[in-house]
Amino acid sequence: MAVLVIADHDGSTVRDTTNKTVTAALALSSDVDVLVLGKGVQAAADAAARISGVRKVLLADGEAVGHGLAEAVEATVLPLAAGYDAILTPANTDGKNFAPRIAAKLDVAPISDIVEVVSADTFVRPIYAGNALETVQSADAKKVITVRPTAFAAAAEGGSAPVESVAAGEAPKTAFVSEEMVKSDRPELGAAKIIVSGGRALGSADEFHAVMEPLADKLGAAIGASRAAVDAGYAPNDYQVGQTGKVVAPQLYIAIGISGAIQHLAGMKDSKTIVAINKDPDAPIFQVADYGLVADYKTAVPELMAALG
Repeated sequence: MAVLVIADHDGSTVRDTTNKTVTAALALSSDVDVLVLGKGVQAAADAAARISGVRKVLLADGEAVGHGLAEAVEATVLPLAAGYDAILTPANTDGKNFAPRIAAKLDVAPISDIVEVVSADTFVRPIYAGNALETVQSADAKKVITVRPTAFAAAAEGGSAPVESVAAGEAPKTAFVSEEMVKSDRPELGAAKIIVSGGRALGSADEFHAVMEPLADKLGAAIGASRAAVDAGYAPNDYQVGQTGKVVAPQLYIAIGISGAIQHLAGMKDSKTIVAINKDPDAPIFQVADYGLVADYKTAVPELMAALG
């Protein structure tokens, strides 16, 4: 059995979501290859080659795949699919975009957001906003799978896999127009080790930023937000943590003024240490928190800032 992992990278190095997906792939087979797509991404391919357990790296370098268009990814992967029994990718925005296209073209059912590999054809995935786990067995000859990275440890470095070039697919009916990238000196939310997250209780966008940004800067943390805070306009969409936002599992997650609706808990309850600050002692967030402080954030956060020096 051979497995192809489609890499998640930033153009120069692979993100740890790729390493974690490789871990899931190695649970299926010892024959794991990594596909790196993009324009001018030799460095990312070299980084993928250093992941332990990787047999070889396939490099598809071309203008057509330079922006990660789902159609171009599909056109690149399909000619390679005959040589693999499973195709895996992180369950991030890009993976959720192109994996269903690949599965449809292969006439198989995609298996999404797995958190455990039971066997070569059986997987576990969360349902009902993470309140239940479903065991799925697939009879398809080829598996197309998205992997929830927070559920797997990252594969170590130390490999020396060869890098081979493959043809980059074309997407003649689709054209890249433009993109607007959010630039920040803070860690990326999906990969941050520390996250401070704010909720609707902060009351306004000005208050949200006034409270969250100094604390995040002090801790070297990323900033997150509940869906209620995002819907209220306190924070941009890319800050949203939850079932319809980003799923995170940092070493430390600090929830400030977040009640803990099911939708939000689905996106952060796997964090290693959860700290909740809320003045409502019955807030659901306290049910998953390792440390809970029943207090007004207007008092608690300044005291925390002072204690941090």
